[in-house]
Amino acid sequence: MAENSEQAGLHLAKVRQKISGGDFSAALDDLEDILRQSPQNIEALYMLCVAQRYTGDFKSALANLDQLKTLSPAYSRAHQEEGHVRRALKQWDAALSAYTRALQLNPALEASLRAQLDILTEQGRERSAIRVQAQLEALLKLPQPLRVAKELAAQNKLLQAEEVCRAFLQQNPRNVDGMRELAEIGSRLGVLEDAEFLLESAVAFEPDSIPARMDYVQILRKRQKFAAALEQAQTLLKTNPQNPQFRSLCAIEYMQTGQFDTAISYLDEVLRQVPFDAVTLTTKGHALKTCGRSAEAVEAYRTAVQHNSEHGEAYYSLANLKTYRFTDDELKLMHQQAQNSNLGFMDRIYLHFALGKAYEDQQAYESAFEHYAHGNQLKKAQSRYDAERMCEEINETIKVCSRELFSRHQGHGHPAPDPIFILGLPRAGSTLLEQVLSSHSQIDGTLELPNILSLSQRLRRRQSDAHSGYPDVLADLKAEELYAFGKQYIEDTRIHRQGAPFFIDKMPNNFRHIGLIKLILPNAKIIDARRSAMACCFSGFKQLFAEGQEFSYDLQDIGQYYRDYVSLMQHWDDVLPGTVLRVNHEDVVDNLEREVRRMLDFCDLEFEPACLTYYETERNVRTPSSEQVRQPIFRDSVEQWQHFEPWLDPLKSSLGPELLN
Repeated sequence: MAENSEQAGLHLAKVRQKISGGDFSAALDDLEDILRQSPQNIEALYMLCVAQRYTGDFKSALANLDQLKTLSPAYSRAHQEEGHVRRALKQWDAALSAYTRALQLNPALEASLRAQLDILTEQGRERSAIRVQAQLEALLKLPQPLRVAKELAAQNKLLQAEEVCRAFLQQNPRNVDGMRELAEIGSRLGVLEDAEFLLESAVAFEPDSIPARMDYVQILRKRQKFAAALEQAQTLLKTNPQNPQFRSLCAIEYMQTGQFDTAISYLDEVLRQVPFDAVTLTTKGHALKTCGRSAEAVEAYRTAVQHNSEHGEAYYSLANLKTYRFTDDELKLMHQQAQNSNLGFMDRIYLHFALGKAYEDQQAYESAFEHYAHGNQLKKAQSRYDAERMCEEINETIKVCSRELFSRHQGHGHPAPDPIFILGLPRAGSTLLEQVLSSHSQIDGTLELPNILSLSQRLRRRQSDAHSGYPDVLADLKAEELYAFGKQYIEDTRIHRQGAPFFIDKMPNNFRHIGLIKLILPNAKIIDARRSAMACCFSGFKQLFAEGQEFSYDLQDIGQYYRDYVSLMQHWDDVLPGTVLRVNHEDVVDNLEREVRRMLDFCDLEFEPACLTYYETERNVRTPSSEQVRQPIFRDSVEQWQHFEPWLDPLKSSLGPELLN
């Protein structure tokens, strides 16, 4: 009979005591019993490898470590344990590589740093030893609570890590290392405004701290404060103009501000210093792709793969062009890497999604689905998404955002008519609608702007006597606040505009915040980009998003999210009749001109033929559909999900019969 989780935990604790006491034979017997019942128990597998190393059974330890790393690529201690085994076998370079992988996943692993330092010192590799010695000293200088927080964060125990970090900072409010650690945790939790404040303070307290300033650049970019991020990156480069890392950071920020020629020239300089660096080549590919130089982007991605066959992002970037087809040699290389147990966690995820696309192109749909599913499984293991909690929040939004609320605030908010919000679910055709509308002379296309989501996060942390958190606090907002929020939105988004009277904000998940939008910007236009349930959900499942969209990693979760979306959009139709224009992707494919005229009429704009030849419009497009929207409209993807229907029963069950018709 299988143990429950509590019994298994107690059993493993006793095994750990036996290993600590040197009773390896008894520990091995116990572990074999546990693994017979739970063959994929990560902690038991890890302890098995440790016990096998101590008993000198290195061959079995390495075999089990391969299994462990395949089951849990982000488990840092598995890589550290491999380092210990390789070191025992005097396989020095392999040991150093294993320790490096462990530290990339968990920089708080003191044992890995000490082992690296010992090996490098014994081999007389002085420069490398000095670098590792500096890393070790930096770790040992950290107060113990921060080391604990780092360890917890590496295990994805973010709330526990946050608690430890906050307690430390209450006693040490100006500690820059603590600020950096809490900001990193906040960033991973999506609390970007707090993370920015912490890093801004850290840089103010220690202006010469390069790590703090680099973290500050990253969070400014996440908050889409691109001009400020570029300024901070330039400050770093001035301190050391020859530093390729600083130059690369500047290049990324130039990309974010739309200065792609400058970004590419910076990346070329980095490649002259570090020839064929796969990360730099991939970044250059992204820049070339965004500004429409697809053939050069392909060349950059392929060169990255040729010089680093483990760089999963380059494979995925080729697949994510949507128009690229892998060669037989590339597919063979991808298969070889799929068997590489030392492949990095994100590299493995990238590779599975790329293989899914490659097999789909070959019409080998079962193999394609297996890879999509495996990639999603790995992503979900790192996710904190809770479908039930999301459903509760949407139901609460329906309760709070009543007709009475909008009636009470009629005439409030900022009167600007400038924004056109295109929202819905990812992969529903919103990028196509944006490209069509931004081809109009009176409309600027921008980005997926985070401003509304950031405002909702700020409100989420509000407390009052009657309400706690978002969306409940919407009931407490005063007229002057609504006006101020709307004004701030208009001012903060101005940087993304080119001077047209109207602009598009294409953030799909803003559908959850239509109530907030209409309270602060009552004259904004809202377009719901909708796609049929199965097509939309499966397209989201097979797309690896850069960040967010955590509901997409599981077929049941994405089906529930679609149901919640439809329910909430029906509510907006009921309480704000005529406010939202629904545009179905299938209708756009069937009759583009009719749908274009509907959208322009809704926006009170005259028809312009350029909207029908949207693929000729030159603009930077940063979403996964960037290559598709540079082509005339196509029908291939409308029913593409049907090829995968034998494996989509969990999605059908989650959606329910009413959404399948």
